[in-house]
Amino acid sequence: MSETQTIPVVGGRDRHLWVAAVLLYGVGDTVTTFWGLSTGGVAEAGPIAGPLIDAYGRGTLLGIKAVVFPLFYLLWWLLRTPGRVAVPLALVVVGGIVTIWNLIVIASAL
Repeated sequence: MSETQTIPVVGGRDRHLWVAAVLLYGVGDTVTTFWGLSTGGVAEAGPIAGPLIDAYGRGTLLGIKAVVFPLFYLLWWLLRTPGRVAVPLALVVVGGIVTIWNLIVIASAL
């Protein structure tokens, strides 16, 4: 008889990582980006977000996040190995780095 391991849809550490991803990449990056853009003399440096925000306005960032999160979640959901924890972890790491970077840029612009 073979045993199969099942990976919970959202459970354990994955849930904590997804909450951290939403807080850091979703909220932290978005709030600090809007704050930075409103101070003047600060521009979005992201290679995708920057040109889109320049062309269509700040609200575009919300659209980008609305596309990125479901795509990352879909990727995480499709992966059925323990290594799938890297998907929300990537958002946590990137979100933490860009939130801190945004705060440094804002502090230097004030």
